[in-house]
Amino acid sequence: MAAARLARAAPTAAGAALHSAGGRLPLPGGDTEIDWKAYMAEVEGVINGTYDYTQLQGDTGPLVYPAGFVYIFMGLYYATGQGTDIRMAQHIFAGLYLATLLLVFLIYHQTCKVPPFVFFFMCCASYRVHSIFVLRLFNDPVAMALLFLSINLLLAQRWGWGCCCFSLAVSVKMNVLLFAPGLLFLLLTQFGLRGALPKLGICAVLQVVLGLPFLLENPVGYLSRSFDLGRQFLFRWTVNWRFLPEALFLHRAFHLALLATHLIMLLLFVLCKWHRTGESILSLLKDPSKRKVPPQPLTPNQIVSTLFTSNFIGICFSRSLHYQFYVWYFHTLPYLLWATPARRLTHLLRLLVLGLIELSWNTYPSTSCSSAALHICHAVILLQLWLGPQPFPKSIQHSKKAH
Repeated sequence: MAAARLARAAPTAAGAALHSAGGRLPLPGGDTEIDWKAYMAEVEGVINGTYDYTQLQGDTGPLVYPAGFVYIFMGLYYATGQGTDIRMAQHIFAGLYLATLLLVFLIYHQTCKVPPFVFFFMCCASYRVHSIFVLRLFNDPVAMALLFLSINLLLAQRWGWGCCCFSLAVSVKMNVLLFAPGLLFLLLTQFGLRGALPKLGICAVLQVVLGLPFLLENPVGYLSRSFDLGRQFLFRWTVNWRFLPEALFLHRAFHLALLATHLIMLLLFVLCKWHRTGESILSLLKDPSKRKVPPQPLTPNQIVSTLFTSNFIGICFSRSLHYQFYVWYFHTLPYLLWATPARRLTHLLRLLVLGLIELSWNTYPSTSCSSAALHICHAVILLQLWLGPQPFPKSIQHSKKAH
């Protein structure tokens, strides 16, 4: 959806500044929006009484986000004079940006893994992220802010509320589902199957409640539009696969291969990095009190590492990444890089990886070199996560079993 508007916006001064690697960001103004008018047209259709998702669309295409998006941007519609006051919208998103940073800092404060100087780069060094939040008004930052709120609640052992916020984030944009395998593992580890079911029920019931007006009108239309996992992406906007031939990029076999690799990598991390009690993986389904090695309360690093790694694996094997997708994992990169001891990768090399990732996302249009550099950086991080210390140490669990 963003791609068509991006093509029209790029020739303008604002668009040219946004997509340069080091240029200044343009001042807030109406000429910087990409999807905002489309968002407003979509929610205006709902306000006017249209609940059939197949009939809701903006000037960039049909509505393809779940119901939570509709309600949140409906509030923004009224707060900005029916979507006409873009400057007000940008002020609201500036506040959202600061709130997101606060939520991220609270997470990092509990993990004690990342040195303070890295936060300077998180706050000040990414033109792309500032643009995605404050200038372009995408829904991705809204979803990620809710996701980080969810993680803070999980760290506070408020699992029910955490799952509620997680589901709310999914209802804004379903990229949050990349965190779902990690969340499922944490729920099973902490509560077993019987204890996890009510938490999963919260996620499911909230989706039904939010989507109910649209489900009652056209359930197939709502589900097929808002949770379309097979949507085709345009090759011209890909950030991560530019070095491939377009025919291969669009081929269904390539998509299935990426999905299979994604699932295999998740399974390897579950079996070799996360579940290390010596019992069968099926022991996670048991009540924790009936396991041979009763689990201890999950530590902040176990929660954060599992969720961030789950999402990062999904990013590595995504069919396509567009420019606004950078916020899907930007704020998690410092943790992923600094979660392992410095002897494996020096501070300077980690900053170099961050810089190359930033450069890749700021190269517009993407090139074969920028895409290849992005994959190399992802591979370095993934390899470091695989070779690094276990978030669930096997030796500790065995010692408890001996006692």
